[in-house]
Amino acid sequence: MTGITIGRAPWRARVDAARTALSPLHLELAALIVVAGALNLWGLSQNGFGNPFYAAAVRSMSSSSHNFLYASFDPSGVMTVDKPPLALWIQTLSVHLFGFRPLSILVPQALIGVATVALVYDLTRRQFGRAAGFVAGLALATTPIAVAMSRHNNPDALLVLFATAALWCVVRGLERGGTRWLVLAGVCVGLGFETKLAAVLVVVPGIVVAWLWVAPRGRWTAVGQLLQAGAATVTVGVAWPLVVALTSTSDRPWVDSTADNSIWTLIGGYNGINRLNGHANARAPGPFRLLDASLAGQVGWLIGLAIVGGVAVAAASRLRRGDPRTGWILLVGGAFATAAVVLSSAKGTFHPYYTVLLAPFTAALVGAAVVQLVRSPAVAALAVAAGALIEVVVIDNGVHGLSWLVPLLIAGGACTAVGLALPTATRARSALVAVALAGLLAAPTVWAVQTVGHPTSGTVPQGGPASAQPIDRSAARVRMHAPELREALSYVRRHGGGTVAVRSQEQAAPAIIASGAHVAGLGGFSGSQSRPSVSWFAGAVHQGQIRWVVFTGSPRVWRAHPGGPSRVLLAAAATCRPVRTGFRNPRIHLVDCRHRAPALERYPLIVRSR
Repeated sequence: MTGITIGRAPWRARVDAARTALSPLHLELAALIVVAGALNLWGLSQNGFGNPFYAAAVRSMSSSSHNFLYASFDPSGVMTVDKPPLALWIQTLSVHLFGFRPLSILVPQALIGVATVALVYDLTRRQFGRAAGFVAGLALATTPIAVAMSRHNNPDALLVLFATAALWCVVRGLERGGTRWLVLAGVCVGLGFETKLAAVLVVVPGIVVAWLWVAPRGRWTAVGQLLQAGAATVTVGVAWPLVVALTSTSDRPWVDSTADNSIWTLIGGYNGINRLNGHANARAPGPFRLLDASLAGQVGWLIGLAIVGGVAVAAASRLRRGDPRTGWILLVGGAFATAAVVLSSAKGTFHPYYTVLLAPFTAALVGAAVVQLVRSPAVAALAVAAGALIEVVVIDNGVHGLSWLVPLLIAGGACTAVGLALPTATRARSALVAVALAGLLAAPTVWAVQTVGHPTSGTVPQGGPASAQPIDRSAARVRMHAPELREALSYVRRHGGGTVAVRSQEQAAPAIIASGAHVAGLGGFSGSQSRPSVSWFAGAVHQGQIRWVVFTGSPRVWRAHPGGPSRVLLAAAATCRPVRTGFRNPRIHLVDCRHRAPALERYPLIVRSR
């Protein structure tokens, strides 16, 4: 009998393994995928093309391999977009497969959001179990700004996916102590850099500290492994910028949002130091910025619970190298802290949707808190009280339509906190924790569901009800200029065609989306980011890349406001042939620059001689 039993042991082990593989773990993950998929995909077509700026770029990039490679905003390859192209490449490939339509652009974004939820689930489950993973995934799936960005074509959804994937790879590496997973994390950071540049670097401090502190194979080995991961990050991250930098300026578009046509200026200036220390920000930086009226409803709901839970995990592990929780909390908590500090202190251009980068780290910490809430009465009471207090602050700071929740949060939070503080059986405590989490997830879930009920488009998407959405002033400007540009394009089509240059890319976007018209915005997104030189413009005219220029108003106004492409417009107005078109709006002017390249080349000398 003994021999038979021993002989069957491997078979029984395989049966047990199969039973484990078919356990409710996969049902929980499936449930999360269904929830995230419903929130990200339901009624998605109402969002149209999302941000017209990026939608126009996708149409242009789908028109030629040259435009695809260099992320050209316009079909003529005159000007790039202001970000690396990885997110737009994915959307462009979808357009090649399914045609240029809104869902071809937005569905990949929604699926990226679902994938991020699954990664956050597994990131947390691997260390804290299935319940914690499920709570983490649900917290991310119901974060209003995460839903909004998964239903939009800005590159932030892909940025969040790569940031989360980097942490997930490091957790795998900490489990095994191997270099391969850390290098893969470096690759993910590099891909994140190719998506939205330095924003992804918020995960790097946590990765470095966690790996050095836990040091699976010794401290000096860990340093060498980090250097390999850093090399992978740099190799992947600078691949596209190097292609742009090594291409002759006459053979590629002008680099958007620069005055010197340098990709390094775009990376280090407009998308680098200017974001942190610029002066274009209407929201004052400070330690409580994430809880102010414009940001709290997007990502601030669970910050209190996340902070208390994260501190509790760190205290329980005592940050001992032999405790597997140590590496996890240093990694995820480090990413959370770095992102929170950066978002709270940035002085440059800042939009509420930037906070989506904080969402996966907050959700993972909330999931990790579940274990501590069940094990420790003191932690449970403090975490629930802090979570309820922060949500009351969020609602009081101007969240629309949820004031009725305040008394419920106060009463429910107080009662649940008291119940958790009392010594009770584990099963009863688990039930109370589930009730507390359900109560704390109610408000963000309501806002996440309300996000699905109305269009989330334009240049500054936000989560929540329609009443919480900002006024899209750029859309109003675009509608105002659209009839003007339509008249000019109609004239150009009747008189030989060619590319029409206008002041801004937001002005050009509707025409590109509607018909693939060859319209180039010389001044970047709003007309003041890019400052192309007159000599570059003369070269573009000489090569036949630009023929016409449309402008409104008087050159006197441009001289008073010399930002953006004004010097090019002044040169065109002074040297190119005016066209008498009989436009209904007398402020609209159209000039034909064909054969005027030599005069444009001389224009800077003429100005200096004056």
